[in-house]
Amino acid sequence: MRILFLTRSFNGLAQRLYLELTALGHEVAIEFDISDAVTTEAVALWRPALVVAPFLQRAIPEAVWRHTVCLVVHPGIVGDRGPSALDWAVAEGVCEWGVTVLQAEAEMDAGPVWASQNFAMREATKSSLYRQEVTEAAARAVVGAVQRFAATGAPPPAAGSGTPRGRWRPLMKQADRAIDWPHDDTRTVLRKIRAADGAPGVRDELFGLPCHLFDARALPPPPSAAHAPGQVVGRRQQAVLRATCDGLVAIGHVRRADGPEHFKLPATLAFLAETAALDDWPTSVADGTDPDIRLEAIGDGVLALHFDFYNGAVSTTQCQRLRNALRDVLARPPRVLVLFGGTDFWCNGIHLNVIEAAASPADESWRNINAIDDLTQTLIEATDCLVVAAMQGSAGAGGVFMALAADVVWARPGVVLNPHYKNMGNLYGSEYWTYLLPRRPGSPQPAEVMGRRLPLSAGQAQALGLVDEVFGDSPAAFRAEVLARARRLAADPDLPARLQAKRRQRLHDEALKPLAAYRDEELARMRRNFYGFDPSYHIARSNFVRRVAPSWTPRHLAIHRDPARQGASAAPATLDQDQDSGQA
Repeated sequence: MRILFLTRSFNGLAQRLYLELTALGHEVAIEFDISDAVTTEAVALWRPALVVAPFLQRAIPEAVWRHTVCLVVHPGIVGDRGPSALDWAVAEGVCEWGVTVLQAEAEMDAGPVWASQNFAMREATKSSLYRQEVTEAAARAVVGAVQRFAATGAPPPAAGSGTPRGRWRPLMKQADRAIDWPHDDTRTVLRKIRAADGAPGVRDELFGLPCHLFDARALPPPPSAAHAPGQVVGRRQQAVLRATCDGLVAIGHVRRADGPEHFKLPATLAFLAETAALDDWPTSVADGTDPDIRLEAIGDGVLALHFDFYNGAVSTTQCQRLRNALRDVLARPPRVLVLFGGTDFWCNGIHLNVIEAAASPADESWRNINAIDDLTQTLIEATDCLVVAAMQGSAGAGGVFMALAADVVWARPGVVLNPHYKNMGNLYGSEYWTYLLPRRPGSPQPAEVMGRRLPLSAGQAQALGLVDEVFGDSPAAFRAEVLARARRLAADPDLPARLQAKRRQRLHDEALKPLAAYRDEELARMRRNFYGFDPSYHIARSNFVRRVAPSWTPRHLAIHRDPARQGASAAPATLDQDQDSGQA
Protein backbone atom coordinates (compact mmCIF):
# COMPACT_ATOMS: atom_id res chain seq x y z
CA MET A 1 0.00 0.00 0.00
CA ARG A 2 0.87 3.62 -0.24
CA ILE A 3 1.12 5.03 3.26
CA LEU A 4 1.69 8.64 4.30
CA PHE A 5 3.47 9.32 7.58
CA LEU A 6 2.29 12.55 9.16
CA THR A 7 4.74 13.41 11.93
CA ARG A 8 6.22 16.34 13.79
CA SER A 9 9.71 15.06 13.00
CA PHE A 10 11.45 11.95 11.70
CA ASN A 11 12.32 10.87 15.23
CA GLY A 12 13.47 7.45 16.41
CA LEU A 13 9.95 6.05 16.63
CA ALA A 14 9.01 7.30 13.16
CA GLN A 15 12.25 5.83 11.76
CA ARG A 16 11.58 2.44 13.33
CA LEU A 17 7.99 2.33 11.99
CA TYR A 18 9.20 3.44 8.56
CA LEU A 19 11.68 0.56 8.49
CA GLU A 20 9.09 -1.96 9.67
CA LEU A 21 6.52 -0.98 7.04
CA THR A 22 8.90 -0.59 4.09
CA ALA A 23 10.34 -4.03 4.94
CA LEU A 24 6.81 -5.39 4.39
CA GLY A 25 6.74 -3.83 0.92
CA HIS A 26 4.68 -0.72 1.65
CA GLU A 27 5.61 2.60 0.03
CA VAL A 28 5.95 5.17 2.78
CA ALA A 29 6.11 8.89 2.11
CA ILE A 30 6.74 11.32 4.97
CA GLU A 31 5.31 14.78 5.55
CA PHE A 32 6.17 16.93 8.54
CA ASP A 33 3.15 18.35 10.37
CA ILE A 34 3.73 21.97 9.41
CA SER A 35 0.20 23.20 8.65
CA ASP A 36 -3.22 21.89 7.70
CA ALA A 37 -2.73 23.14 4.15
CA VAL A 38 0.57 21.28 3.75
CA THR A 39 -0.96 18.08 5.15
CA THR A 40 -3.96 18.29 2.83
CA GLU A 41 -1.69 18.90 -0.14
CA ALA A 42 0.49 15.90 0.77
CA VAL A 43 -2.56 13.60 0.86
CA ALA A 44 -3.71 14.94 -2.51
CA LEU A 45 -0.29 14.33 -4.06
CA TRP A 46 0.35 10.84 -2.65
CA ARG A 47 -3.22 9.55 -2.56
CA PRO A 48 -2.39 7.12 0.26
CA ALA A 49 -4.53 4.18 1.25
CA LEU A 50 -3.67 5.00 4.84
CA VAL A 51 -2.19 7.81 6.94
CA VAL A 52 -0.08 6.86 9.97
CA ALA A 53 0.77 9.50 12.57
CA PRO A 54 3.72 8.30 14.71
CA PHE A 55 4.41 11.58 16.50
CA LEU A 56 1.98 14.49 16.51
CA GLN A 57 1.24 17.44 18.76
CA ARG A 58 -1.75 18.77 16.80
CA ALA A 59 -4.99 17.32 15.55
CA ILE A 60 -5.14 15.93 12.00
CA PRO A 61 -7.29 18.18 9.75
CA GLU A 62 -10.87 17.04 9.36
CA ALA A 63 -10.52 17.35 5.59
CA VAL A 64 -8.03 14.49 5.80
CA TRP A 65 -9.49 12.09 8.39
CA ARG A 66 -13.01 12.38 6.94
CA HIS A 67 -11.86 10.83 3.66
CA THR A 68 -8.76 8.75 4.56
CA VAL A 69 -8.28 6.39 7.48
CA CYS A 70 -5.71 7.98 9.79
CA LEU A 71 -4.07 5.85 12.48
CA VAL A 72 -2.58 7.73 15.42
CA VAL A 73 0.11 6.16 17.62
CA HIS A 74 -0.75 7.05 21.23
CA PRO A 75 1.77 6.18 23.98
CA GLY A 76 -0.90 5.04 26.42
CA ILE A 77 -3.11 2.09 27.28
CA VAL A 78 -6.53 1.63 25.70
CA GLY A 79 -8.84 4.38 26.90
CA ASP A 80 -6.03 6.72 27.94
CA ARG A 81 -6.51 10.15 26.45
CA GLY A 82 -4.61 13.38 26.57
CA PRO A 83 -1.26 14.86 25.49
CA SER A 84 0.84 13.79 28.51
CA ALA A 85 0.17 10.06 28.60
CA LEU A 86 3.68 8.81 29.30
CA ASP A 87 4.48 11.73 31.59
CA TRP A 88 1.62 10.79 33.94
CA ALA A 89 2.50 7.10 33.81
CA VAL A 90 6.11 7.77 34.90
CA ALA A 91 5.13 10.36 37.51
CA GLU A 92 2.55 8.04 39.09
CA GLY A 93 4.84 5.00 39.01
CA VAL A 94 2.41 2.67 37.22
CA CYS A 95 3.55 -0.92 36.80
CA GLU A 96 2.17 -1.48 33.30
CA TRP A 97 1.62 0.84 30.38
CA GLY A 98 1.14 0.48 26.66
CA VAL A 99 0.71 1.85 23.16
CA THR A 100 -2.62 2.23 21.38
CA VAL A 101 -3.14 2.69 17.64
CA LEU A 102 -6.45 4.45 17.15
CA GLN A 103 -8.32 6.09 14.32
CA ALA A 104 -8.42 9.88 14.17
CA GLU A 105 -11.85 11.40 14.64
CA ALA A 106 -13.25 14.71 15.83
CA GLU A 107 -12.63 13.93 19.50
CA MET A 108 -8.95 13.61 20.40
CA ASP A 109 -7.74 10.07 21.20
CA ALA A 110 -11.32 8.76 21.16
CA GLY A 111 -11.56 6.97 17.80
CA PRO A 112 -11.80 3.23 17.19
CA VAL A 113 -8.86 1.19 18.45
CA TRP A 114 -7.08 -0.78 15.71
CA ALA A 115 -4.37 -2.35 17.86
CA SER A 116 -2.72 -2.08 21.27
CA GLN A 117 0.31 -3.50 23.02
CA ASN A 118 1.08 -3.33 26.73
CA PHE A 119 4.46 -3.57 28.46
CA ALA A 120 5.93 -3.65 31.95
CA MET A 121 7.27 -0.31 33.14
CA ARG A 122 10.76 0.05 34.59
CA GLU A 123 12.35 2.77 36.69
CA ALA A 124 13.64 4.98 33.88
CA THR A 125 13.25 8.35 32.23
CA LYS A 126 10.33 9.09 29.96
CA SER A 127 12.69 9.42 27.01
CA SER A 128 14.34 6.05 27.68
CA LEU A 129 10.96 4.31 27.98
CA TYR A 130 9.88 6.00 24.75
CA ARG A 131 12.98 4.82 22.88
CA GLN A 132 12.75 1.26 24.14
CA GLU A 133 9.42 -0.09 25.43
CA VAL A 134 7.16 2.39 23.63
CA THR A 135 8.98 1.98 20.32
CA GLU A 136 8.95 -1.83 20.50
CA ALA A 137 5.26 -1.91 21.42
CA ALA A 138 4.40 0.66 18.74
CA ALA A 139 6.23 -1.37 16.08
CA ARG A 140 4.15 -4.46 16.88
CA ALA A 141 0.90 -2.53 17.17
CA VAL A 142 1.30 -0.51 13.97
CA VAL A 143 2.29 -3.54 11.90
CA GLY A 144 -0.75 -5.37 13.26
CA ALA A 145 -3.05 -2.44 12.56
CA VAL A 146 -1.76 -2.00 9.00
CA GLN A 147 -2.13 -5.71 8.31
CA ARG A 148 -5.69 -5.61 9.63
CA PHE A 149 -6.49 -2.58 7.48
CA ALA A 150 -5.16 -4.37 4.41
CA ALA A 151 -7.13 -7.52 5.22
CA THR A 152 -10.47 -6.18 6.43
CA GLY A 153 -10.51 -2.39 6.19
CA ALA A 154 -12.16 -2.23 9.61
CA PRO A 155 -10.96 -2.12 13.21
CA PRO A 156 -11.61 -5.07 15.53
CA PRO A 157 -14.71 -4.99 17.76
CA ALA A 158 -14.38 -2.82 20.85
CA ALA A 159 -13.06 -4.63 23.91
CA GLY A 160 -15.53 -5.61 26.62
CA SER A 161 -16.26 -3.49 29.64
CA GLY A 162 -14.20 -5.80 31.85
CA THR A 163 -10.96 -4.81 30.08
CA PRO A 164 -8.83 -2.35 32.13
CA ARG A 165 -8.97 1.06 30.49
CA GLY A 166 -7.30 4.38 30.91
CA ARG A 167 -8.95 7.74 31.31
CA TRP A 168 -8.72 11.33 30.13
CA ARG A 169 -5.79 13.17 31.67
CA PRO A 170 -4.96 16.82 30.97
CA LEU A 171 -1.71 18.29 29.78
CA MET A 172 0.81 17.96 32.59
CA LYS A 173 1.80 21.49 33.54
CA GLN A 174 4.83 22.74 35.41
CA ALA A 175 2.68 23.11 38.53
CA ASP A 176 2.13 19.34 38.40
CA ARG A 177 5.85 18.72 38.02
CA ALA A 178 7.12 21.14 40.66
CA ILE A 179 9.59 19.75 43.20
CA ASP A 180 8.91 20.49 46.86
CA TRP A 181 12.53 20.29 47.99
CA PRO A 182 11.88 20.41 51.77
CA HIS A 183 9.41 17.52 51.62
CA ASP A 184 10.00 15.43 48.44
CA ASP A 185 12.25 12.45 49.05
CA THR A 186 14.86 11.34 46.53
CA ARG A 187 12.52 8.83 44.87
CA THR A 188 9.89 11.52 44.32
CA VAL A 189 12.41 14.02 42.96
CA LEU A 190 13.76 11.43 40.53
CA ARG A 191 10.29 10.45 39.37
CA LYS A 192 9.31 14.06 38.69
CA ILE A 193 12.45 14.79 36.69
CA ARG A 194 12.26 11.48 34.85
CA ALA A 195 8.65 12.17 33.85
CA ALA A 196 9.82 15.37 32.15
CA ASP A 197 13.07 14.09 30.67
CA GLY A 198 13.58 14.78 27.01
CA ALA A 199 10.99 17.56 27.19
CA PRO A 200 9.94 19.84 28.77
CA GLY A 201 12.10 19.33 31.87
CA VAL A 202 11.10 20.40 35.40
CA ARG A 203 10.95 24.15 35.95
CA ASP A 204 13.08 25.06 38.96
CA GLU A 205 15.95 27.31 40.01
CA LEU A 206 19.69 26.87 40.35
CA PHE A 207 21.89 29.61 41.82
CA GLY A 208 18.81 31.84 41.96
CA LEU A 209 18.22 31.58 38.21
CA PRO A 210 15.27 29.86 36.49
CA CYS A 211 16.01 26.70 34.56
CA HIS A 212 14.61 23.31 33.56
CA LEU A 213 16.10 20.15 35.08
CA PHE A 214 16.89 16.90 33.24
CA ASP A 215 18.98 13.74 33.65
CA ALA A 216 18.79 13.09 37.40
CA ARG A 217 20.44 10.21 39.29
CA ALA A 218 20.41 9.27 42.96
CA LEU A 219 23.62 9.34 44.98
CA PRO A 220 24.36 8.38 48.57
CA PRO A 221 24.95 11.50 50.69
CA PRO A 222 28.34 12.05 52.32
CA PRO A 223 28.33 10.32 55.73
CA SER A 224 28.94 13.37 57.88
CA ALA A 225 27.28 16.11 55.87
CA ALA A 226 24.04 17.83 56.79
CA HIS A 227 22.62 19.90 53.94
CA ALA A 228 19.34 21.72 53.64
CA PRO A 229 17.01 20.13 51.05
CA GLY A 230 17.45 21.85 47.71
CA GLN A 231 20.96 23.06 48.52
CA VAL A 232 23.63 22.64 45.83
CA VAL A 233 26.49 20.85 47.54
CA GLY A 234 29.01 20.11 44.80
CA ARG A 235 29.67 18.97 41.27
CA ARG A 236 30.53 15.59 39.80
CA GLN A 237 31.86 15.57 36.24
CA GLN A 238 29.23 17.67 34.43
CA ALA A 239 26.46 17.29 37.00
CA VAL A 240 25.52 19.49 39.96
CA LEU A 241 24.79 17.71 43.24
CA ARG A 242 21.70 18.77 45.15
CA ALA A 243 20.46 17.62 48.53
CA THR A 244 17.00 16.14 49.02
CA CYS A 245 15.27 15.60 52.35
CA ASP A 246 16.72 12.09 52.54
CA GLY A 247 19.68 11.96 50.16
CA LEU A 248 21.32 13.48 47.13
CA VAL A 249 20.62 13.78 43.42
CA ALA A 250 23.01 14.53 40.57
CA ILE A 251 21.38 16.73 37.93
CA GLY A 252 23.27 16.16 34.71
CA HIS A 253 21.61 18.55 32.27
CA VAL A 254 19.67 21.79 32.46
CA ARG A 255 18.18 24.36 30.16
CA ARG A 256 18.40 27.87 31.51
CA ALA A 257 15.22 29.93 31.28
CA ASP A 258 16.61 33.41 31.89
CA GLY A 259 16.89 34.23 28.19
CA PRO A 260 15.44 33.31 24.80
CA GLU A 261 18.56 31.65 23.39
CA HIS A 262 19.15 28.91 25.93
CA PHE A 263 19.11 25.21 25.08
CA LYS A 264 19.85 21.99 26.98
CA LEU A 265 23.43 21.68 28.22
CA PRO A 266 25.46 19.77 30.79
CA ALA A 267 24.72 21.48 34.09
CA THR A 268 28.27 22.66 34.82
CA LEU A 269 28.52 24.15 31.34
CA ALA A 270 25.15 25.93 31.57
CA PHE A 271 26.25 27.44 34.91
CA LEU A 272 29.96 27.62 34.25
CA ALA A 273 30.82 30.51 36.57
CA GLU A 274 28.46 29.41 39.34
CA THR A 275 29.73 25.82 39.49
CA ALA A 276 33.44 26.64 39.27
CA ALA A 277 33.70 27.23 43.02
CA LEU A 278 31.76 24.11 44.05
CA ASP A 279 33.45 21.15 45.70
CA ASP A 280 34.47 18.68 42.99
CA TRP A 281 33.51 15.09 43.76
CA PRO A 282 36.21 12.94 42.15
CA THR A 283 35.18 10.00 40.00
CA SER A 284 37.03 7.03 38.63
CA VAL A 285 36.26 4.27 36.17
CA ALA A 286 38.45 1.92 38.19
CA ASP A 287 36.43 2.21 41.41
CA GLY A 288 33.03 2.38 39.67
CA THR A 289 32.24 6.01 40.53
CA ASP A 290 32.33 7.38 36.99
CA PRO A 291 28.72 8.29 36.09
CA ASP A 292 29.05 7.48 32.38
CA ILE A 293 31.76 4.83 31.94
CA ARG A 294 31.66 1.46 33.64
CA LEU A 295 33.89 -1.62 33.49
CA GLU A 296 32.32 -5.03 34.02
CA ALA A 297 34.60 -8.00 34.65
CA ILE A 298 32.81 -10.94 33.07
CA GLY A 299 35.50 -13.53 33.73
CA ASP A 300 36.90 -16.20 31.40
CA GLY A 301 39.06 -13.57 29.70
CA VAL A 302 36.14 -11.25 28.88
CA LEU A 303 35.79 -7.61 29.92
CA ALA A 304 32.86 -5.33 29.11
CA LEU A 305 33.10 -1.56 28.76
CA HIS A 306 29.83 0.38 29.07
CA PHE A 307 29.67 4.05 28.05
CA ASP A 308 26.21 5.53 28.48
CA PHE A 309 26.40 9.21 27.59
CA TYR A 310 23.24 11.33 27.64
CA ASN A 311 21.46 11.07 24.27
CA GLY A 312 24.49 9.22 22.88
CA ALA A 313 26.50 12.37 22.16
CA VAL A 314 30.16 12.56 23.20
CA SER A 315 31.85 15.89 23.81
CA THR A 316 35.57 16.49 23.54
CA THR A 317 36.03 15.88 27.26
CA GLN A 318 33.90 12.72 27.21
CA CYS A 319 35.87 11.32 24.26
CA GLN A 320 39.08 11.92 26.19
CA ARG A 321 37.69 10.23 29.31
CA LEU A 322 36.53 7.21 27.33
CA ARG A 323 39.84 6.98 25.48
CA ASN A 324 41.73 7.07 28.77
CA ALA A 325 39.56 4.26 30.13
CA LEU A 326 40.08 2.26 26.95
CA ARG A 327 43.84 2.72 27.06
CA ASP A 328 43.92 1.56 30.68
CA VAL A 329 42.05 -1.60 29.67
CA LEU A 330 44.31 -2.22 26.68
CA ALA A 331 47.44 -1.87 28.80
CA ARG A 332 46.51 -5.28 30.28
CA PRO A 333 44.20 -6.49 27.55
CA PRO A 334 41.56 -9.16 28.12
CA ARG A 335 41.18 -11.86 25.51
CA VAL A 336 37.88 -10.31 24.41
CA LEU A 337 36.72 -6.73 25.04
CA VAL A 338 33.00 -6.04 24.60
CA LEU A 339 31.93 -2.45 23.95
CA PHE A 340 28.30 -2.16 25.04
CA GLY A 341 27.86 1.58 24.57
CA GLY A 342 24.65 2.83 26.16
CA THR A 343 21.23 1.25 26.58
CA ASP A 344 19.34 3.79 24.47
CA PHE A 345 22.15 4.75 22.09
CA TRP A 346 25.41 3.00 21.33
CA CYS A 347 26.88 6.35 20.31
CA ASN A 348 25.75 9.26 18.15
CA GLY A 349 29.05 11.02 17.53
CA ILE A 350 30.10 14.56 18.37
CA HIS A 351 28.17 16.67 20.90
CA LEU A 352 26.34 19.34 18.92
CA ASN A 353 24.88 21.12 21.98
CA VAL A 354 28.27 21.57 23.61
CA ILE A 355 29.67 22.75 20.29
CA GLU A 356 26.85 25.28 19.87
CA ALA A 357 27.55 26.72 23.34
CA ALA A 358 31.27 27.26 22.67
CA ALA A 359 32.77 30.70 22.15
CA SER A 360 33.84 29.43 18.72
CA PRO A 361 31.63 26.56 17.50
CA ALA A 362 34.03 26.00 14.61
CA ASP A 363 36.98 25.55 16.97
CA GLU A 364 35.01 23.27 19.30
CA SER A 365 33.80 21.22 16.32
CA TRP A 366 37.44 20.77 15.34
CA ARG A 367 38.46 19.73 18.87
CA ASN A 368 35.53 17.33 19.16
CA ILE A 369 36.08 15.60 15.82
CA ASN A 370 39.78 15.17 16.60
CA ALA A 371 38.95 13.74 20.03
CA ILE A 372 36.56 11.14 18.60
CA ASP A 373 39.12 10.36 15.89
CA ASP A 374 41.69 9.71 18.63
CA LEU A 375 39.22 7.38 20.32
CA THR A 376 38.46 5.51 17.10
CA GLN A 377 42.17 5.21 16.29
CA THR A 378 42.77 3.61 19.69
CA LEU A 379 40.16 0.97 18.83
CA ILE A 380 41.63 0.34 15.38
CA GLU A 381 45.08 -0.15 16.88
CA ALA A 382 43.88 -2.49 19.66
CA THR A 383 45.56 -5.57 18.17
CA ASP A 384 46.21 -7.54 21.36
CA CYS A 385 42.59 -8.49 22.02
CA LEU A 386 39.44 -9.19 20.06
CA VAL A 387 37.08 -6.20 20.21
CA VAL A 388 33.31 -6.68 19.95
CA ALA A 389 30.88 -3.79 19.40
CA ALA A 390 27.61 -4.93 20.98
CA MET A 391 24.99 -2.47 19.79
CA GLN A 392 22.15 -2.71 22.28
CA GLY A 393 21.12 0.84 21.33
CA SER A 394 20.84 2.75 18.06
CA ALA A 395 23.73 4.71 16.58
CA GLY A 396 24.23 7.64 14.28
CA ALA A 397 26.96 9.24 12.19
CA GLY A 398 30.36 8.93 13.88
CA GLY A 399 29.03 6.44 16.39
CA VAL A 400 28.37 3.93 13.63
CA PHE A 401 31.94 4.11 12.37
CA MET A 402 33.38 3.98 15.85
CA ALA A 403 31.55 0.64 16.16
CA LEU A 404 33.03 -0.49 12.84
CA ALA A 405 36.50 -0.05 14.36
CA ALA A 406 35.76 -3.23 16.32
CA ASP A 407 36.59 -6.67 14.94
CA VAL A 408 33.04 -7.96 15.36
CA VAL A 409 29.77 -5.99 15.30
CA TRP A 410 26.61 -7.45 16.82
CA ALA A 411 23.23 -5.72 17.11
CA ARG A 412 19.80 -6.48 18.44
CA PRO A 413 16.88 -6.41 15.97
CA GLY A 414 15.35 -3.12 17.16
CA VAL A 415 18.52 -1.09 16.60
CA VAL A 416 18.40 1.67 13.96
CA LEU A 417 21.58 2.93 12.30
CA ASN A 418 22.09 6.25 10.53
CA PRO A 419 25.57 5.90 9.01
CA HIS A 420 25.52 9.24 7.24
CA TYR A 421 26.49 12.80 8.03
CA LYS A 422 24.91 14.78 5.18
CA ASN A 423 21.70 15.63 7.02
CA MET A 424 23.76 17.81 9.36
CA GLY A 425 24.54 20.47 6.79
CA ASN A 426 26.38 18.20 4.34
CA LEU A 427 29.10 17.20 6.78
CA TYR A 428 31.71 15.00 5.16
CA GLY A 429 32.44 12.96 8.29
CA SER A 430 35.55 11.48 9.82
CA GLU A 431 36.14 8.70 12.41
CA TYR A 432 38.23 6.95 9.72
CA TRP A 433 35.12 5.96 7.77
CA THR A 434 37.06 6.04 4.50
CA TYR A 435 39.27 3.27 5.94
CA LEU A 436 36.70 1.33 7.99
CA LEU A 437 33.81 1.12 5.55
CA PRO A 438 35.62 -0.47 2.57
CA ARG A 439 37.27 -3.11 4.75
CA ARG A 440 33.94 -4.53 5.95
CA PRO A 441 33.29 -7.89 4.24
CA GLY A 442 30.67 -7.64 1.51
CA SER A 443 29.99 -3.94 2.08
CA PRO A 444 28.83 -1.85 -0.89
CA GLN A 445 30.71 1.08 -2.32
CA PRO A 446 31.13 3.79 0.36
CA ALA A 447 29.19 6.31 -1.74
CA GLU A 448 26.15 4.04 -1.62
CA VAL A 449 26.12 4.12 2.17
CA MET A 450 27.23 7.70 2.72
CA GLY A 451 24.94 9.14 0.04
CA ARG A 452 21.85 7.52 1.54
CA ARG A 453 20.00 9.78 3.98
CA LEU A 454 17.56 7.21 5.29
CA PRO A 455 17.93 5.00 8.37
CA LEU A 456 18.93 1.36 8.25
CA SER A 457 17.45 -1.42 10.33
CA ALA A 458 19.84 -3.86 11.95
CA GLY A 459 18.82 -6.45 9.36
CA GLN A 460 19.55 -4.07 6.48
CA ALA A 461 22.89 -3.17 8.04
CA GLN A 462 23.73 -6.87 8.24
CA ALA A 463 22.81 -7.38 4.59
CA LEU A 464 25.15 -4.50 3.71
CA GLY A 465 28.01 -5.94 5.75
CA LEU A 466 27.98 -3.21 8.40
CA VAL A 467 26.81 -5.63 11.11
CA ASP A 468 27.96 -9.22 11.48
CA GLU A 469 25.05 -10.76 13.39
CA VAL A 470 21.63 -9.69 14.66
CA PHE A 471 20.03 -11.50 17.59
CA GLY A 472 18.15 -11.16 20.87
CA ASP A 473 14.42 -10.97 21.56
CA SER A 474 14.89 -8.20 24.14
CA PRO A 475 17.67 -5.95 25.43
CA ALA A 476 18.24 -8.30 28.37
CA ALA A 477 18.33 -11.37 26.11
CA PHE A 478 20.73 -9.58 23.77
CA ARG A 479 23.15 -8.73 26.58
CA ALA A 480 23.06 -12.28 27.92
CA GLU A 481 23.70 -13.76 24.49
CA VAL A 482 26.52 -11.27 23.82
CA LEU A 483 28.34 -12.37 26.98
CA ALA A 484 27.81 -16.06 26.20
CA ARG A 485 29.22 -15.57 22.70
CA ALA A 486 32.12 -13.48 24.04
CA ARG A 487 33.06 -16.28 26.42
CA ARG A 488 33.06 -18.75 23.56
CA LEU A 489 35.30 -16.43 21.54
CA ALA A 490 37.69 -16.08 24.49
CA ALA A 491 37.84 -19.84 24.91
CA ASP A 492 38.37 -20.53 21.21
CA PRO A 493 41.78 -22.21 20.76
CA ASP A 494 42.09 -20.37 17.43
CA LEU A 495 41.96 -16.94 19.11
CA PRO A 496 45.77 -16.47 19.29
CA ALA A 497 46.04 -17.18 15.56
CA ARG A 498 43.15 -14.79 14.91
CA LEU A 499 44.88 -12.03 16.87
CA GLN A 500 48.14 -12.69 15.04
CA ALA A 501 46.31 -12.36 11.72
CA LYS A 502 44.75 -9.12 12.99
CA ARG A 503 48.19 -7.70 13.77
CA ARG A 504 49.53 -8.70 10.37
CA GLN A 505 46.55 -7.09 8.64
CA ARG A 506 47.00 -3.86 10.57
CA LEU A 507 50.69 -3.72 9.59
CA HIS A 508 49.81 -4.47 5.98
CA ASP A 509 47.12 -1.77 5.91
CA GLU A 510 49.46 0.76 7.52
CA ALA A 511 52.17 0.07 4.96
CA LEU A 512 49.67 0.39 2.13
CA LYS A 513 48.23 3.66 3.41
CA PRO A 514 48.84 5.03 6.91
CA LEU A 515 45.88 5.79 9.16
CA ALA A 516 47.20 9.34 9.37
CA ALA A 517 46.62 9.76 5.64
CA TYR A 518 42.96 8.71 5.92
CA ARG A 519 42.52 11.09 8.83
CA ASP A 520 44.22 14.00 7.09
CA GLU A 521 42.03 13.56 4.00
CA GLU A 522 38.82 13.37 6.03
CA LEU A 523 39.73 16.32 8.23
CA ALA A 524 40.64 18.45 5.24
CA ARG A 525 37.01 18.09 4.12
CA MET A 526 35.73 18.65 7.65
CA ARG A 527 37.79 21.82 7.97
CA ARG A 528 35.87 23.20 5.01
CA ASN A 529 32.61 22.30 6.76
CA PHE A 530 33.72 24.05 9.94
CA TYR A 531 35.65 27.05 8.59
CA GLY A 532 34.66 27.36 4.93
CA PHE A 533 32.37 29.78 3.15
CA ASP A 534 29.34 27.44 3.20
CA PRO A 535 27.48 27.90 6.53
CA SER A 536 25.19 24.86 6.04
CA TYR A 537 26.64 22.88 8.92
CA HIS A 538 26.45 25.78 11.36
CA ILE A 539 22.85 26.57 10.37
CA ALA A 540 21.76 22.94 10.57
CA ARG A 541 23.46 22.47 13.94
CA SER A 542 21.90 25.61 15.39
CA ASN A 543 18.44 24.60 14.18
CA PHE A 544 18.87 21.08 15.57
CA VAL A 545 20.08 22.23 18.98
CA ARG A 546 17.39 24.89 19.32
CA ARG A 547 14.67 22.54 18.04
CA VAL A 548 13.64 25.00 15.35
CA ALA A 549 10.47 23.69 13.73
CA PRO A 550 11.07 22.75 10.08
CA SER A 551 9.45 24.92 7.42
CA TRP A 552 9.43 22.11 4.86
CA THR A 553 9.98 18.36 4.65
CA PRO A 554 13.32 17.24 3.16
CA ARG A 555 12.78 15.83 -0.32
CA HIS A 556 14.40 12.48 0.44
CA LEU A 557 11.54 11.94 2.90
CA ALA A 558 8.74 13.66 1.00
CA ILE A 559 8.87 11.33 -2.01
CA HIS A 560 5.26 12.25 -2.81
CA ARG A 561 6.58 15.61 -3.97
CA ASP A 562 8.67 13.92 -6.66
CA PRO A 563 6.55 14.27 -9.83
CA ALA A 564 7.78 10.89 -11.08
CA ARG A 565 6.25 9.17 -8.04
CA GLN A 566 2.89 10.91 -7.88
CA GLY A 567 1.19 8.81 -10.51
CA ALA A 568 1.42 5.04 -10.73
CA SER A 569 3.11 3.14 -7.93
CA ALA A 570 6.88 3.56 -8.05
CA ALA A 571 9.66 1.29 -6.85
CA PRO A 572 11.00 1.96 -3.35
CA ALA A 573 14.21 3.94 -3.01
CA THR A 574 17.40 1.90 -3.29
CA LEU A 575 20.81 2.47 -1.85
CA ASP A 576 22.19 4.07 -4.98
CA GLN A 577 19.52 6.79 -5.09
CA ASP A 578 20.47 10.04 -3.41
CA GLN A 579 17.05 11.66 -3.29
CA ASP A 580 18.01 15.01 -1.91
CA SER A 581 19.12 18.21 -3.51
CA GLY A 582 21.78 18.84 -0.86
CA GLN A 583 19.95 20.70 1.88
CA ALA A 584 20.20 19.40 5.44
